[in-house]
Amino acid sequence: MTSAISNLTYQAIQGRLSVLQRRLHILNESWNMQAYSTSLELYVEIIPSLLQAERCTIFLKEPGSDRICSVFGTGLQEKQIAPPLKGSIAGAVISTGRTVIENELEKHPGYHSVTDKELNFVTRNILCVPVKSQVDKEITGAIQVINKLANKSFDMDDQKIVEKIADHISIFLEGISLHQEMVSISSELRQDFSQLLSSNGMDMPFIGSSPVMLRLLEQVRAICDIPVNVLVQGESGTGKEVIAKMLHKGSQRREQPFVAVNCAAIPENLVESELFGYEKGAFTGAMQCKKGLFEDADSGTLFLDEIAELPLTVQPKLLRALQEGEAYRLGGKKPIRYDIRIISATHKDLRKEVAEGRFREDLFFRLFSVELNLPPLRERSEDIISMALIFFRDTCEKFDKKLAGFHSSVLRLFEGYAWPGNVRQLRREVERLVALTPADHEITLDYCSAELMTPGDKSSPEQHEDRSSPPLLSSASGVSSSLAEEIKEMEIERIRSALLKTNGNLSKAASLLGITRQGLDKKLKRYNLKHRL
Repeated sequence: MTSAISNLTYQAIQGRLSVLQRRLHILNESWNMQAYSTSLELYVEIIPSLLQAERCTIFLKEPGSDRICSVFGTGLQEKQIAPPLKGSIAGAVISTGRTVIENELEKHPGYHSVTDKELNFVTRNILCVPVKSQVDKEITGAIQVINKLANKSFDMDDQKIVEKIADHISIFLEGISLHQEMVSISSELRQDFSQLLSSNGMDMPFIGSSPVMLRLLEQVRAICDIPVNVLVQGESGTGKEVIAKMLHKGSQRREQPFVAVNCAAIPENLVESELFGYEKGAFTGAMQCKKGLFEDADSGTLFLDEIAELPLTVQPKLLRALQEGEAYRLGGKKPIRYDIRIISATHKDLRKEVAEGRFREDLFFRLFSVELNLPPLRERSEDIISMALIFFRDTCEKFDKKLAGFHSSVLRLFEGYAWPGNVRQLRREVERLVALTPADHEITLDYCSAELMTPGDKSSPEQHEDRSSPPLLSSASGVSSSLAEEIKEMEIERIRSALLKTNGNLSKAASLLGITRQGLDKKLKRYNLKHRL
């Protein structure tokens, strides 16, 4: 039952993100956030001139709430006015979807009276027109024109003009609204994933909605409460320790210690004493007894990270500890018994290490019963955007900084990048972008690191000597091209890949790419591509 619920929840979250991404692709073919803002500011200047009025304000209803705020207005700072949904003319228009004309406001006190006092202004009459979404025909905002000049009244001719303008403005408001929703949904994602994991006793969220990650997470849930030793294999930065903690938190040992040790970080001559402890006088400088990590983890979980780096000289003692459930401290004569669960992890192929004599075969077969393979980020690109959004929110909270989110071109760049450092590198990149981007601004390509902007291929990181600076895209000439050329090459590459996967089926390929069939047709014509490759 839990598995079915979790699958449905993950699929629902993934579906919501896919719908939002497709809508953003439709709206952002030719426009970015700066273009939306510039156009709205232009309309705020033009509308009063067209109608011979004093002021104009454009309002936006924030997605998922009843809050209304001014996006742009004559003589106003952005989001300066926030009229209530009930009790204001803008709220009534957004609630009902009907235009309102009030030509004798001095006789009807209301929210306009409150703002008049705050702004030292007198509102005589108002024309307020709803703005309807071009995607789902929902009311996304309103255009409000104030005070017809020469003491005239607003009429039906004025209404027709503003309603026509509202049709054009709707796409700008929809773009801003969806952009904000993509940022805010990261908070919902965190809550949904946390609830899912908490339902199984696991409070360590692991972000993943791709098919490969859904399968892995189901495996984790299946074995978390079974006292079986586990090996987690995956590249550096994929989240092996997070998986280990999930297994511990979901087990009956959750209230007992979780002890993590990086085998590669301990000097070879100290590994035995660190793992198993030592008695007083066991060696020069051993002035008192010291417990080993095995004793520290008793009744709980011991996480042996980078187990392939464990020296051959220590491996026999580890084997005995696993087989017999006991070991001797260094210099000790009495065995110490343990009741622990072992979770190991490595970025190396442990079978290859055994074949080449660097890891004992008998220890390999005793070390674990279940093997979990954690895929690199490049093999689950569907998770990149949701991860980036959650890291963005966490980092903004950590830095106490407000930003307008990611420009769509940055998210496209993220999706097309190989991420040799995996999740760890993605988190670092987001932290860097949040730190460098000025407050209240949008994160753009200008702030991305050189690693992401370097052209090249998208091959596995093991094929590159420098894992920290992987190439992003291939260039026919081998010479760095402009950013526009790189984006073009990335789109062509992804389109070709989608067409190959779907055997040239345009509808299925468009669905894989997260765009409409019409959008794919346009791109095929633009890049002179054939749908049968």
